[in-house]
Amino acid sequence: MLVFPNAKLNLGLYVTGQRPDGFRNLESVFVPLPWCDALEVLPAAADQLTLSGLPIPGDPATNLCWRAYELLRADFALPPVQLHLHKVVPIGAGLGGGSADAAFALRALNELFALQLPPETLETYARRLGSDCAFFIRNQPVFAHGKGDVFQPIELALTGTACKVIYPGLHISTAEAYGRVTARPPRHALRPSLAQPIEAWREKVSNDFEKALTPYYPVLAELKQALYDAGATYASLSGSGSAVYGLFPGREAPPTLPVAAEYLVWDGVL
Repeated sequence: MLVFPNAKLNLGLYVTGQRPDGFRNLESVFVPLPWCDALEVLPAAADQLTLSGLPIPGDPATNLCWRAYELLRADFALPPVQLHLHKVVPIGAGLGGGSADAAFALRALNELFALQLPPETLETYARRLGSDCAFFIRNQPVFAHGKGDVFQPIELALTGTACKVIYPGLHISTAEAYGRVTARPPRHALRPSLAQPIEAWREKVSNDFEKALTPYYPVLAELKQALYDAGATYASLSGSGSAVYGLFPGREAPPTLPVAAEYLVWDGVL
């Protein structure tokens, strides 16, 4: 079985407080982004995980796809499998690529072996793998709160909107990002702000990690300004970085921007 785990964008991201469990309380809106990895899941004579595409640091045994398989194997009599992940979505970019891989592995295993687990159960497994993994089970726009794993549906008029995403090759770890950000109440409530025309988002919708990280990584502000200079109606850091995106409703995204040749760039529509 071949599936294509997609990335996500954050529309706004507010770190609003500290939780007793050590995590932070968040508010954000998650939107699927069709920048995709490829994951193949096959029955096999022996367990095997193979990787290609962008390099993935760390021990393959800790790969989230493999951990997803082990979670289900602990509760169900799954046979050995071969997992092959071709990595396209950059790591440490704030795009949720690893979380998507894990969630799509759960979905594929559920279908391949006819486990008949409903989305609610798959989300429970996904939450054990990462705070935003559960989003990719249903893979629809949501208002996310709690530690980023409690969802409410939200209506957005973004279908067909042109988008450009630029990854400047900076791997900003989650630990570093959260170590630099200060929890505070948002200046503008996120859901009402996103209900306004997209032209108003520039003044109303922000990402707390931008202010926290830009002094250490000025390229983030440079890329955001380059997107605005190119005609984006709204531009922002996604997640805890380091990918920066621009939205171009009602028009095509510019084919090129004055960015370094080694940067990864995705163009498409939401």
